[in-house]
This record gives sequence, structure tokens and C-alpha cells, in this order.
Amino acid sequence: MGASIDIGLDETGRPVGIDIEELLATRLLVQGNSGSGKSHLLRRLLEESAGLVQQVIIDPEGDFGTLADAYSHIVIDAGDYNEREIARMAARIREHRASVILNLESLELEAQMTCAAAFLNAMFDAPREHWYPALVVVDEAQMFAPSVAGDVPDPVRRASLSAMTNLMCRGRKRGLAGAIATQRLAKLAKNVAAEASNFLMGRTFLDIDMARAADLLGMERRQAERIRDLERGCFLGLGPAISRRPVAIRIGATRTFSRTGTHTLLPMPEAAAEDLRDRLFADEGNAPAPMPPAPRPQPIAADELISSIAPAPMAAQPAIFAARQEAEDAADAIDSEAVIVSVLRDMMAEASAASQPDALLYQDFSVRCRMQRLVRAPLDLEGFRQRLALARGGVFDPSDPVWVPVLDAAARLPQDMYAPFLLIARAAMDGQPCPDDAALGQAYGTSSPGRIRRLIDYMEKQGVIVVRADFGGRRSVGIPELGLTTGAE
Repeated sequence: MGASIDIGLDETGRPVGIDIEELLATRLLVQGNSGSGKSHLLRRLLEESAGLVQQVIIDPEGDFGTLADAYSHIVIDAGDYNEREIARMAARIREHRASVILNLESLELEAQMTCAAAFLNAMFDAPREHWYPALVVVDEAQMFAPSVAGDVPDPVRRASLSAMTNLMCRGRKRGLAGAIATQRLAKLAKNVAAEASNFLMGRTFLDIDMARAADLLGMERRQAERIRDLERGCFLGLGPAISRRPVAIRIGATRTFSRTGTHTLLPMPEAAAEDLRDRLFADEGNAPAPMPPAPRPQPIAADELISSIAPAPMAAQPAIFAARQEAEDAADAIDSEAVIVSVLRDMMAEASAASQPDALLYQDFSVRCRMQRLVRAPLDLEGFRQRLALARGGVFDPSDPVWVPVLDAAARLPQDMYAPFLLIARAAMDGQPCPDDAALGQAYGTSSPGRIRRLIDYMEKQGVIVVRADFGGRRSVGIPELGLTTGAE
């Protein structure tokens, strides 16, 4: 094995190790009901690997802040900063390989999901030269990658799910290794859970969760009852970084502890019933004044916290600025328009491009542009959406004189209708039959015949096209502004 850490003991009392190098390449999924010991397991993993790899912890409950007392982690209290500042910190973290804890405890669920999405996306979008290995631990992952819609707005859920999907599906090439923990597999999005190759399954009682856990561990259904009988702090482990066969592990002790509460019994107060009654029902006017709450520490300014994340020595600043300026000058010498056309052609050649959301495609576009030695993406998200709509209609270079009058004719349509209109225009220019409903629907992003009919009706009402049908039911489409007509289809 490579850089192995001791995670606990098996049933015979022998140590069980986790190969951190293998874990970075294959990711980890931890599952167990509340009280099964998931947070303890994650804390053991973080403590043992603290000196081996950069760690980034998404902490929705404030459980892991005590790691900063014993190790070099920096705690970021998310409630003190806005979304832009959080993204700047995430970029700085990747650049300087700082281990951090993003504490989301003070935020409501919707704000937690928004903040985590901004943080993870900024880490994911870091420049290629900052793709250092990092272990990204996400506790209560079902909150950030839910399997079904919940009480939060759909755009927030989609953004959070997209960020978690990027972490687990595409993060490995960028050095990001997800280690996620969830109370229930049924609550976690399947495409997020499926990307993990290492599993630590704790106690669970629901049949659906036991069945899924048994499937992931390669156990027969009749053996799934074993998962129900696990003690607190015991997990079944499997994966290339742990063991090639399922192994029972009792997680070892930790050096730090959570501040959030205790699971042990405390002695009851020694007071007579009359004294307790007097205290509970005492006249508020005669009751002693309550102690004032402890003052909350003043939040650290965003710029100050960002600068504290491994700032470069002052002597190195001129060299850094010179290197950046040199990189920007080199990027300016590259024909960005040619890169855009080339990247869009490559993306449209992939079958998956038709079904992926624009936000994911834009991230892919940004990475491909950086691989072409551009310092930053040459288009913002809105500009990319416009060029993507044209590319789906077969127009990669809108400055081409052939397409200028066609795009002028399309200007009266919404952006999402550009692609089907351009298919019709191309067919008219080539003297080909009108594209059928399936082709128009694929360009428009739908398979509904009703939506395709409404699409054609809308274009005709706007005066952009004229639809004709002969007695045989064959359709041809004219474009009055261009003086062109497709063949009959």
C-alpha cells in the first residue's frame, strides 16, 4: 500500500488501514443512521490523514471546528461572508493548499446549500496549475445532493446537486477526492453515490437502505440483516483503498471531540421537588436577572481571512505578478474566437451535450478553454448560452457572412428557439426537406409532439416562418425575410 493510515480494528483485533493515495483516486461513501458513529469515523479519518493531504470539510452542524485547535485547519464561519467572498476563499484555498473547515451551522438549509455550491464550484473551477490533491469531506451529504425535491427552491437544489455531482463524478482529474457521509442512501442522489468505489456502511434499520448497502458491499440479500446488528462505531468496509472483501471495522479513538453535545448520561440535579417548583414558577419580578449572553466574537474581514490563507512572501510578489502578466500576454496572443469555435465543435460532437444543463456545459467549456492556454473563459455564462444555442443549430462562427442575414431573421425569437430555426434555415439554404419533428425536438430540447407544434406555431405567428402543407400532408417551411423555402417533408 502507499500512504496508509490506521482507521480501526477488525473482528480479530488486527489493525485495518486505509490507503490514502488509493482513496484520493476512488472516493469514499459512508452511510449510517443517526448515532451510528459517522461523524466519529470522519473525525478519525481526518485526524490520521491530517499530515498527509490537504483537507476541506463541509460542516453543516459545526461538528468539526475542534480540529482547528489541534491541527492547522482554518475555520470559515460562512454566515459572516457573502457568496462572492466564499468563492474567493475557495480559490485561494486551492492555490495555497490550506486545510479548512467551512462551518455552515449558523445558516438555514437553503443558505447552506447555496453557500456549499458556491464553495465547491469555485474549487472545481480553479486553474489547472492549482489542481493539487485534496480530500473533500461532506457530512450530511443528503442535504446537498437530495434524491428528490424538498422544501428548498428548485434552482437552489439543482445548483447544490450539480456541485456535488462535479465533486464525485469529475473532481478526480482536478485532484478533488470526495468523502461523503449520509444518514440514508435512499435520500442521496444515486448519481452522486454511484461514483464512490470505497464504502463504510454503519448501522441502519430500514429495509430499503439495508438492501442498497448490501448491494454496494456485494453481499447477498439474506446477509443484509448483519447491517442492522452493527454496534455504534462499527462499520462494514469494502473498496480498493480498504479491503477487497467486506471487513467489519471498529473505528479507533480520536484525539479531538465535538462541541455539539454528549451521548452519555448526566446526573440529575439534586434538589427537592418544592425547590424545583419554586424555581419554575417564581415571580418573574423577583427572579434574578439572567446572565447576559457571551459576546459573539467579531467576524474576521473577508480580505483578512483570504490573506491569511498562506499568503505569498512579499519578496515573491513581483515575480508572481510578472508571471501572471506573462501568462495573460500569452493568452492575448491566442485567437480566442478560434478557440471558442474549436471547443464548441468538440462539445457538440459528444452525444451527452444534448442532455446536460447549460451550467454543467459551461464548466466543461471553461476547462477546455483553459486547456487551450486561455487564462480565463472568453465568454460569461449568458454569452455562452447564446453561442451554445447557435452551435446546436450548426452555427459555430456567427461572424461568417453566410449566417449574418439568418441571425438577423432569428433576432425576433427567444434564444432557446435559435437552434430549431437554424436547422430549418440550413435546410432551406441547401434545398433540403424540412427537418422532421424529431430533429427539431432534439435541437429544442424536448421530445413532446405538443411542444414542437407550439414551437412552429409561435415562429409562424412572429412572422419568421410560413408553413405550407400540400394535399399529401407533406410540410414545407418558407422564411420570408430570406426568400427561401425548404423542400416538402
